[in-house]
Amino acid sequence: QVQLVESGGGSVQPGGSLRLSCAASGSIFSINFMGWYRQAPGKERELVAAMSRRDTPTYAESVKGRFIISRENAKNTVSLQMNSLRPEDTAVYYCHANVQELRTFKTDNYWGPGTPVTVSG
Repeated sequence: QVQLVESGGGSVQPGGSLRLSCAASGSIFSINFMGWYRQAPGKERELVAAMSRRDTPTYAESVKGRFIISRENAKNTVSLQMNSLRPEDTAVYYCHANVQELRTFKTDNYWGPGTPVTVSG
């Protein structure tokens, strides 16, 4: 079993910043991809940013130049620095990890419970 715990969501005015963090724990051999998705009311969940184990980042077009993803492989953590936030960034943000498990060496996807981000002013 693998658990993802998120922190850092909240409310901010347009133009403000927030930092999300996520820590993975449990039966982990390695984490291939780790990143963030978001789901706004009435919309499908979408990729925000993700990073491979070799530190290659991927960003949604809508957040390029404003969000920065970082990862610490040794600690199984990933963070998302969100700058110049806009009302359309309002959503529940979910941490995601593609994990190769310690005992079975099988790969599976895990999700955090989600942390809400509200941008309004």
